Amino acid sequence: MTSGDTWVNEAAAELPRAMTRLRARLRRESAPDEMPWTWSQLTTLVRLVEEGPTTASELAQAEHVRRQSMAETLAVLRDHGLVVSEPDPNDGRKTLISSTAEGRKLMATIPAAREAWLTDAMRSLLQPEEQKLLVQAAAIMNRLADADL
Repeated sequence: MTSGDTWVNEAAAELPRAMTRLRARLRRESAPDEMPWTWSQLTTLVRLVEEGPTTASELAQAEHVRRQSMAETLAVLRDHGLVVSEPDPNDGRKTLISSTAEGRKLMATIPAAREAWLTDAMRSLLQPEEQKLLVQAAAIMNRLADADL
């Protein structure tokens, strides 16, 4: 095994743990205890708010989950009035999911709280070089998430 393999193996082990811990912290910082939303529900809703109406299958693919899991996520969001389903005007066989005004309102508050906490934490704990490194790491992580291997 080369030293490069050692780094890759260590990163493959540590990165998921770090992401899980940071995700939990961001959720705690951005969502008061009385809010029932899971991370998958929030990421689905933010995708709908930012990208507009789409099908459940397309959402499942974009979020890297099974269609059944996405159906469960959408059911919760629908039950809370955050999304609606309507027939696709271009293809009556498809149903488009879109965010409601209430869903857009929720998404306007949560990312702001999450980003405010993370901004404060990064300014307080990290040197400028580390802050730049995180920007690069985020781009790399997005590239990994989008990879078709």
